[in-house]
Amino acid sequence: MASKEPDNPRVLVIDDEEVMLESCRRILDRKGLRVDTEADGLRGRDRAISGKYDLVLLDVRMPQVDGLDLLVQLQKDRPDVEVIIITGYFSIDSAVKAVKLGAFDYLPKPFTPDALRARVDAALARVAARQAEQAPTSVPGGHLLIGASDAMTRVHALIAQVAPSDATVLITGESGTGKELAAIEIHAASGRRDKPLVSIDCSTLSPGLLESELFGHVKGSFTGAVATKPGLFDLADHGTMFLDEVSSLSLETQGKLLRVLEMGEIKAVGGVSTRRVDIRLIAAANRDLANLVKEKTFREDLYYRLSVVPLRLPALRERPSDIPQLLQHFLNSRQWLSGRAPHRFSPDAIERLMQYSWPGNVRELKNLVERLVVTTEGEEITVAHLPDDVTGRAPEGPPPVPRTNQEMQALKRLLHERASSAIERAFVLEALRRSDWNVSRAARDTGILRPNFHALMRKHGIRAEDS
Repeated sequence: MASKEPDNPRVLVIDDEEVMLESCRRILDRKGLRVDTEADGLRGRDRAISGKYDLVLLDVRMPQVDGLDLLVQLQKDRPDVEVIIITGYFSIDSAVKAVKLGAFDYLPKPFTPDALRARVDAALARVAARQAEQAPTSVPGGHLLIGASDAMTRVHALIAQVAPSDATVLITGESGTGKELAAIEIHAASGRRDKPLVSIDCSTLSPGLLESELFGHVKGSFTGAVATKPGLFDLADHGTMFLDEVSSLSLETQGKLLRVLEMGEIKAVGGVSTRRVDIRLIAAANRDLANLVKEKTFREDLYYRLSVVPLRLPALRERPSDIPQLLQHFLNSRQWLSGRAPHRFSPDAIERLMQYSWPGNVRELKNLVERLVVTTEGEEITVAHLPDDVTGRAPEGPPPVPRTNQEMQALKRLLHERASSAIERAFVLEALRRSDWNVSRAARDTGILRPNFHALMRKHGIRAEDS
């Protein structure tokens, strides 16, 4: 596979509506993606099969090509490409069929820019994970959760023990410890591995929208419900459902989730009839659900139904012996994707990194490695390349005095941007820590609308949970 810039994937949009093509191009261009569009279904088919694309956005109904037929062909000829179905002719049956045929997700028209970006981000995350696994230096044993410490050995043993069953698993641990990766490992080792694994972060949506996403809704059930839409439980039928940040569920939604676990039944928002689903549920939380039960913000009966098998992921500071292996894995993965040096960390740098407390856990370590791969010249990353907050060094002294007014104005802008960015990032992190990394609560606590708070998190590369 030819090397490419790690953060610049290629996307092909196939749709016979020029307005839709231009809209998708504009939205995804702003994300820094390389976007190609094709209005002709036959040419789009040829480009999707022969081009080096990571993701295809595919309309279902086009004059010359049926989107689902093309999806089947892509699954056969280009299984490395993820596909998101986009359509204005939406039904539960077509969505379920598309997912069963191998589509990563579906997106009914009209959709918002945020909805498109969220689904594209999720699809490209799967591409990156698959590419990392296929790298020549993939992790021994095929584990996504990396580490051979005693703590991680116990995690791997429990996953191997529980995965073949249909038991509900509650994964706990601090933010950044890899809870979604644990869910992926459990699903991949289960008897449902060939069926969908459907994931959602419950903290990212308001209670009403979250309920609609989970259970679906019927046309006209609320303002904006212009078409009947299946829920994620429909798509996960016979597969696995992963609910991240389950502590964010409202009490009303908790009751409906309990019915799914006890009766295997769901009812769409605005619907009158129930339908049965067969799912294996995995939930995750970085807050103590037992304490929430005491505070009466989480149902006790649901808590016991979720925690049939509790799985706690250790913080990185609890397993420093795993850091060298993690460093090499992330370094090799980024190097394989980008085709550039460096190749190793110096012994002193590894020792210093093992002494750091890693409040952001494995996610913080991964982000640091990605930054160092881009900014380090030469084949070795040394202590000198590490940031001050990791090494404990005092920050650099003041910049040189400017010689001209133009230089002075430029320096003032630079210092203002740096200071503002640092304060803004610290503000977001502190709000999340105060709220135990519950995004909804952090937004309320700071007086910021949730979408705006999420925008700040994206700006500074902060996520409430691992993807």
